[in-house]
Amino acid sequence: MADLVTMPKLGFDMAEGTLIRWVKVEGDSVAKGDVIAEIETDKATVEVESSFAGLMFRHLVEEDTAVPVNAPIAVIVAEGEEPSEDEINALVGDAGGKTASKPAKGETKTGKKAEEEVKLTVSKPVDEKIKGEDADVSPAGGVRSSPLARRMADDHEIELANVEGSGLQGRVVKKDIETYLDSMRAEGRDEEAEVVGKTLQPLTAFSVGEVPEDEVVEMSRLRQAIGRRMQDSNQNFPHFYLSRTYQTGELMQLRKELNQLLPDSDKLSVNDFIIKGVALALRQYPNLNASLEGEKFIRRHGHVNIGVAVAVEGGLMVVVCKDADRKPLRLIAREVRDMALRAREGKVKNDEIEGSTFSISNLGMYGIDNFAAIINPPEAGILAVSAVQDVPVVVDGELTVGSRMKATLSADHRVTDGAEAAEFMQVLANYLEEPMRLLL
Repeated sequence: MADLVTMPKLGFDMAEGTLIRWVKVEGDSVAKGDVIAEIETDKATVEVESSFAGLMFRHLVEEDTAVPVNAPIAVIVAEGEEPSEDEINALVGDAGGKTASKPAKGETKTGKKAEEEVKLTVSKPVDEKIKGEDADVSPAGGVRSSPLARRMADDHEIELANVEGSGLQGRVVKKDIETYLDSMRAEGRDEEAEVVGKTLQPLTAFSVGEVPEDEVVEMSRLRQAIGRRMQDSNQNFPHFYLSRTYQTGELMQLRKELNQLLPDSDKLSVNDFIIKGVALALRQYPNLNASLEGEKFIRRHGHVNIGVAVAVEGGLMVVVCKDADRKPLRLIAREVRDMALRAREGKVKNDEIEGSTFSISNLGMYGIDNFAAIINPPEAGILAVSAVQDVPVVVDGELTVGSRMKATLSADHRVTDGAEAAEFMQVLANYLEEPMRLLL
């Protein structure tokens, strides 16, 4: 029985994705969970895993092709199975897609129409050179490169022809641009080039009277997607905001003691405690772990999946810690750290960036002492977390120094209200101010 692989929907607002690389070529064995392709969306480059086992029988689209969500992209068959063209066409047709027949063994097709059908729908094996075409040059005459590599090259004003590609058919990929930038810095030819993944720009001094020229920069797909989503959320979600200051002295002390016992790879961050505390508090307030469906229904999610905003090149990405209420702190720390690293490398799995039911945005590492975040649709709330600071406080009528942290909840007034949200913030205080509760 042949199985059809379709373009996955990675996020509720995704309309299409660009298939930038086939990992499994035609004829390769495929196991469930194997990465078969890399898809670029507005948010990230995502590894697509197979839901089927067997052989990669046919690619239905070429690399660097934009494909609508749920459109067919490949056919996987069982070992030893070789479906007819009629069966393939029927399979694709049932999914609402189109494909052309590839001549079966012993059959031939003649004429321009047959040639065009195969050209449009059947991908050549990636290790086969196209006749009359240089492996390092695209049919359009440009250097073969991934969309992400092209954007990075544009950002750093790099000629792709000067970069040696390590991808299939000499394709230039993200790591090739990073290697090229490193070599430029080592040779002193690009001392002011931005380090990939660096978050802060160096300070630049201007002489008196000097005025820099205007610069017009094209927005990345990620920045455009963020803009659309946040504009929609801010305009159509009736936000309200609640802020609270939390005592964090015991939390910081517990974190210090636990980290002394843990290896460097498992060290706990303040955000790990917050993720766990928020997840447990959401169990008591399901209207905040919810999303609106139409105008009459609220979906209260059974799973508590916490989205964590991560700063990446060109914007923000939300990675998702699934069932955070059921996981120990050490596992939360490990998972979020690994996902954040892959997000910054531009390479995450589809299930790592979808399915969040509530989000956290933490800017404490930048010293921000208070801010409010915009709700991440279609969720009902997001918690904006600020820096932990030692500040003057009054305890039992005496002035002293205490560890404090501010957090602001943004909530959808269609789903919840101020009193319920305030109770949520109070329950969260029980967990953060008595952090031993998070270990039980």
